[in-house]
Amino acid sequence: MNNALDTRISRLPALLRAGLLAAVLTLGAGCAGNEEQDTVISDITDAYTTAKNAVARGNYGRGIEIFEAIQARYPFSELSRQLQLDLMYAYYKAGRVEEAVETADTFMRENPIHESVDYALYIKGLAYFEDEAGFLEQRFKKDVTERPPENVEESYSSFRRLVERYPASQYAPDAEQRMVFLKNRLADYENHVARYYLRRGAYIASLNRAKNALEEYNGAPANSESLRIMERAYEKLGMFDLAADARRVRELNFPNES
Repeated sequence: MNNALDTRISRLPALLRAGLLAAVLTLGAGCAGNEEQDTVISDITDAYTTAKNAVARGNYGRGIEIFEAIQARYPFSELSRQLQLDLMYAYYKAGRVEEAVETADTFMRENPIHESVDYALYIKGLAYFEDEAGFLEQRFKKDVTERPPENVEESYSSFRRLVERYPASQYAPDAEQRMVFLKNRLADYENHVARYYLRRGAYIASLNRAKNALEEYNGAPANSESLRIMERAYEKLGMFDLAADARRVRELNFPNES
């Protein structure tokens, strides 16, 4: 976890205490005596603290269980918004991608101008984020570029929305760094498909995939290979002037590559 996310999580209990008490006070007003109301407040704050501590210790299942129980009791309140933020983080850390994404999407849909929309986008991007070499690649030495990107596009899209809409966000720098990896991962896969078409003699299809890699993921190191594929495809089509153009662009932008 990066420092920005660490900072946010560590600040949440202090920031929430007043809002948590206020939310429960509002819900309890008019329907309980003072003694019962104090008990409700104590129970909720104790439960919330227990859940936060469980998540901090890495016991995400326990934290999620308590957060969900509190949310079920108070579904429509300011407290519910904060619980969504807590839950999306806990789901993400627990590897429950679908639930983390669904909670983030729900939060953004219900609170489009909330100050924590950037955080929801960030968690959604992290939940979808795919490591360069996962367990299967490490164990079986499978080339990750040959595997369809699946959630990579969703992760890239979330980080891109974060960076473009909230450039001053504390999460933007980390999102930008992750986008560099994701951009090259996506460009690599486009090149993989383009090479497949090239081998099969589908030169127009090969050109289209290589061009897409250049246009959509401009600036990625994989652009060099995209240009190389275009050069070969043009040559196969007998379009030698265009093949020479692709070679010149590649040599100009990637002079250290043969």
